[in-house]
Amino acid sequence: MEALDFSVIDAAGSALMLVFQPERMIFMVFGVAVGLIIGLIPGIGGLTGFALLIPFTYTMDPIAALGMLLGMQAVTTTSDTLPAVLIGVPGTSSAQALVLDGHELAKKGEAARALAAGYTSSLMGGVFGAFLLAFTIPFIRPFVLAIGTPELFAITTLALAMVAALSGNAPLRGVAIACFGILISMIGIDAQTAQRRWTGSFVYLWDGVPIMPLMLGLFALPELCELAIARKPLADNVKFDPKKGRSQGIRDALTHWFLVVRSSILGVVCGAIPGFSGAVVDWMAYGHAARTEKGASETFTKGDIRGVIAPEAAANAINSGSLGTTLVFGVPGSAAMAILIGAMLVHGIVPGPDMMTTHLDITYSMVWSMMVANIIGTLACITLSVYFARIATLRYTLLLPAILVVVYIGAYQASSSWGDMLVLLVAGLVGWAMKRLNWPRPPLVLGLVLGVLLERYLGISIVRYGADWLYRPGVMGVLAIAVLVLARPLINEIRHGGLSALVPSGRPVFKLSDLFYVILMGITVLMMFEASKWPTAARLGPQIVGTVLLIGAAVSFYHAVTARGRPIEDERDISYRGIYMDIGSEKDDLGNRLVLSRAAQFFGWFLLFMGLMAVIGLIPTIPVFVIAYLRFHAREPWRLTVLYAAGVTLFVYVVFDQLIRVFWPNTVLGALFPQLTSMIPSV
Repeated sequence: MEALDFSVIDAAGSALMLVFQPERMIFMVFGVAVGLIIGLIPGIGGLTGFALLIPFTYTMDPIAALGMLLGMQAVTTTSDTLPAVLIGVPGTSSAQALVLDGHELAKKGEAARALAAGYTSSLMGGVFGAFLLAFTIPFIRPFVLAIGTPELFAITTLALAMVAALSGNAPLRGVAIACFGILISMIGIDAQTAQRRWTGSFVYLWDGVPIMPLMLGLFALPELCELAIARKPLADNVKFDPKKGRSQGIRDALTHWFLVVRSSILGVVCGAIPGFSGAVVDWMAYGHAARTEKGASETFTKGDIRGVIAPEAAANAINSGSLGTTLVFGVPGSAAMAILIGAMLVHGIVPGPDMMTTHLDITYSMVWSMMVANIIGTLACITLSVYFARIATLRYTLLLPAILVVVYIGAYQASSSWGDMLVLLVAGLVGWAMKRLNWPRPPLVLGLVLGVLLERYLGISIVRYGADWLYRPGVMGVLAIAVLVLARPLINEIRHGGLSALVPSGRPVFKLSDLFYVILMGITVLMMFEASKWPTAARLGPQIVGTVLLIGAAVSFYHAVTARGRPIEDERDISYRGIYMDIGSEKDDLGNRLVLSRAAQFFGWFLLFMGLMAVIGLIPTIPVFVIAYLRFHAREPWRLTVLYAAGVTLFVYVVFDQLIRVFWPNTVLGALFPQLTSMIPSV
């Protein structure tokens, strides 16, 4: 045992010395720089970074190559804090929960504080996760082996239940909308029966609806639309002191160190489970903080710094857990880790048990690379946050055009198809309606992410174990917790109002906004009717989920319309109901007609961009769109307008056309004049 301990310590020490060699540090810093830039651009993600860097690694030594790749991957979830906080647009799928409180802090003029707290907690989560992985590498194998598909199904159910239940005074809305997300995730060809589900004649839908345009549509476009409606800076009439906010944010993260530790452990454990991405773990960490932190029910989603700290720590720690599973079993914990395995194989390194013995030094070099990269990336972000935070004080006309262009391109990265743009538009309209009507969007996103996993794990469990998988101790325990999480709002209602609280007796009062219930249930009924024609294995999941959705939506609808007719003196205190886990629309005095008019203008500019893009191509569209928006809508000076348009166009051309080599869509102009395709990018 002593010899084993000595060999592990010796390998860890040797690996640390290898990582700090100057030539290897240069490559790691380069990887960190690429990762920071990628995290700043919404919709791009670490997979693009791997695609950029892997060709450079073929002639490098293994430690330098893997250090550069892991350095890029480690800091992507650090710099994605910036767009999430300042403009309410998640830089990556791991920053969705961060938007709730981070963006609210930016609106209050505390952008620098939110950024610094996010960067610091991300650093702490990444370093703690790496240390945890380093010390548990010899013991991680039996733990992961104990987890089978039944346990994975139970854990996935718990993750969905945690977020669905955190929907404030209408928890059944969360359940219903989460089920709708699961139904959307089932669109495509069923893996078990090869049945095409709700695809119609659209080949685009055969592989399912891509998550990136959906995420950007649900979260990015509604926030940008609200900015266009308000027509004022994010932080309006607020005295700006970025340096003071920066130091306060760092202190906040250090003060709440125990929350960072808990969230980091959650991130590492979930990261070790294949299929659990940052898009899931950040919501789980946010939900955990919302349930356990003192006073969270009154302050979360309203600008609580703890709502920034928890998801950031977990989102960065997940990389360590995912790396552990990848190295020990050769089973990639994420798509990024699958690409990393390919890079390892190129250098003759085979993930598996040998990484714990023969290649232990390489294993620890990868762990230390992630740790060092987190430190370098965080220091860079904290230093620059003073300047980044000033973006919150810019007028909306200088923010919208550039952000919209990046959102368009980020959504198009999903499958390089016109379908991505249509999904972005539809999701944007739905997301804005949900935001205005106070329907929670996080459960919908979690349903989209976890729906495929739920159905897959359930199908495999039934095939392998029959009904016996339900009696496994781990499954029973986790499912029991999920039931308690979902039942907690019901229990609170009974405790505070008795059994009569479950059946309101007020006179029904209907509003136009109730149409959302009707539309949601109507679409579900149509989807279930279509599913009834499919083979049993293909329709079982949709019918179960659809039934739960209809029950939850119907009960929630009944409570909503009858509660409005209840006399005011009979209203009970509803503070015990918890948190509405979403960003609500700003209260304004604009009136519904003006709000709808400005929202229509915003989406009209979106359609204009799509139309021009279809005719002349994306890159030529950018200067035309930006000049039209700034000059004719915002009335900005010609000099500023032209320089702004040139800068945005040059950025897109260099980054996306020359570096990433995006495959642009076909255009009308390109079809009429094929010779232009070799002269003008994207035509």
